[in-house]
Amino acid sequence: MDILSWFVDFIIHLDKHLGQLIQQYGAWTYLILFLIIFCETGLVVTPFLPGDSLLFTAGAFAATGSFNVYWLFIALTAASILGDTVNYWVGKYVGPNLKWGRRRLINEEYLKRTEEFYEKHGGKTIIIARFVPIIRTFAPFVAGIGSMRYPVFLTYNVVGGILWNAAFIFAGYFFGNIPLVRDNFTLVIFIIIFVSLIPPVMEFLKHRKAKRP
Repeated sequence: MDILSWFVDFIIHLDKHLGQLIQQYGAWTYLILFLIIFCETGLVVTPFLPGDSLLFTAGAFAATGSFNVYWLFIALTAASILGDTVNYWVGKYVGPNLKWGRRRLINEEYLKRTEEFYEKHGGKTIIIARFVPIIRTFAPFVAGIGSMRYPVFLTYNVVGGILWNAAFIFAGYFFGNIPLVRDNFTLVIFIIIFVSLIPPVMEFLKHRKAKRP
């Protein structure tokens, strides 16, 4: 099985794989989940890692006693806040090199648009981005490159991290083991992924339409 097939299988059967991790590693699973959420939010190169669906699934397992839901919430909230913080500072110090280096991964026009977007919407950008896969990973990086001051970023980072984790972990905790949800868990995960991808797809189509002559 190649890496892509393994990853797709991991996402589709997230409930089974998480159950296996819990059986095999016990309390160390907290650390494994912490690292996954940290990488998903903190490393620009790993936006493909599960976020929303993983939080929901972990919450569902907490309802069965596999995790303490409050420790789970605290650990993963800390991971997401720390991840965004690291991402911000990487953008702050590495961003200018990407902008002006021989390989312009971020061009001047894109940077201007991003700065204008942040100036228009302010810290709300960081909170909204929490609920949008892919964009969630890049928003703090671009905030670091742009003109958002760190104290402002940190405030919205904390608020966004708390809201994001609370929404999905406690949704999984309270609804994940309802018979209808439990018996169709794979479908529920697909729905969560599908719904979370709607905003970036709509934004892509909007920009594509705007570029047409």
